[in-house]
Amino acid sequence: MVINVVFLLAFTPNAPKQLQSTRVRAAVPRAQLAASVEPSPLLLNPDHDILLRAARGEATERTPVWLMRQAGRYMAAFRHFSEKYPFRMRSETPDIAIELSLQPWRSFGVDGVIMFSDILTPLPALGIEFDVVKGSGPIIGSPLRSMDDIKSLTPLEDPDAKLPFIRTILGDLRAETQGRSTLLGFVGSPFTLVAYSVEGQANRHCIHSKKMMQRSPEILHAALERMAEAIGAYACHQIECGAQVIQFFESWAHHLGPIQFATFARPYANRAMAIVRERHPDVPIAYYANGGSSYLELQRDMTCDIISLDWAVDMRTARETLGADCLVQGNIDPTVLFGSEEQIKSAVHQCIREAGGQRHLLNLGHGVLQGTPEEAVQTFVNAAKEMELPLA
Repeated sequence: MVINVVFLLAFTPNAPKQLQSTRVRAAVPRAQLAASVEPSPLLLNPDHDILLRAARGEATERTPVWLMRQAGRYMAAFRHFSEKYPFRMRSETPDIAIELSLQPWRSFGVDGVIMFSDILTPLPALGIEFDVVKGSGPIIGSPLRSMDDIKSLTPLEDPDAKLPFIRTILGDLRAETQGRSTLLGFVGSPFTLVAYSVEGQANRHCIHSKKMMQRSPEILHAALERMAEAIGAYACHQIECGAQVIQFFESWAHHLGPIQFATFARPYANRAMAIVRERHPDVPIAYYANGGSSYLELQRDMTCDIISLDWAVDMRTARETLGADCLVQGNIDPTVLFGSEEQIKSAVHQCIREAGGQRHLLNLGHGVLQGTPEEAVQTFVNAAKEMELPLA
């Protein structure tokens, strides 16, 4: 099948404006895309695969850097779209999603481009419809509350039919970043997606899910089993569409204590990640448990390659807990980016030193906050790039 593909000519991060974003459309067979897109030697970024190499556990000449929620409303260019178009239109319209994904890379020269999307994106394909209401966030009109609700879920058997925009977004992003950056995909972890589906919207106490843990755990386990299979398949689909690294977000880990995490989150995240590892053993998998640093020891032997740390744990302590051989990502407090240039540089250099200058991907310990100065993000990225390895 021949489809239209957008790919980039004359584009490198921080290049002069006349060289940026020159796009042409060409009919290219998608199966031939990766082989056919070879960047010009003049445009090749020598660090283009530094994030991928580090994620595979290889020694690198410096610590790679990207930021969770690097495409966001703190950027004026992003707000140009967010103020005009609703969220799902932005994340499910390929031309918009591609543009928003590329903006931070163009502006700051981060080492990774992550697809602009949402962890809830695959839910409608399973029969769980949601809408994003301004001021309230995602709302699920028919929450999962009974075994019948669980049994009515649809298996994710044909992602291309149910989520056709994903292949276009990731395929075109891979073409545009080939030889220039690493492309990341991401998914929500099973517990987070099931909990959101049970609650129907963000809930301070996750009360319906926690009641279900106590009164009807069999319903919750049934939902988690189905979600693990679906999310494992969805993550594989992203890889098959072009993603080179995949990150699992346990965004609601802060609702869980250690026993709850070990019972309702960890086994199903491991199952979903095992599906990815079985089908794509060479693709690095990262796992991020927001608020999960209080039970970091339970993440030591998870079925992933990288543990992404939240900002509530000291990097040195995390290293001691997880072991020197564990690949880690993070974990600077996002509010540091509201500090001075010297404060940002100091935090970056301290984080890299405490991580040991190896087996580490620099990131925040949460997403970039709205209102963060764009120049602070640039300082963050530059501070990482100026610190050569191995450490003196």
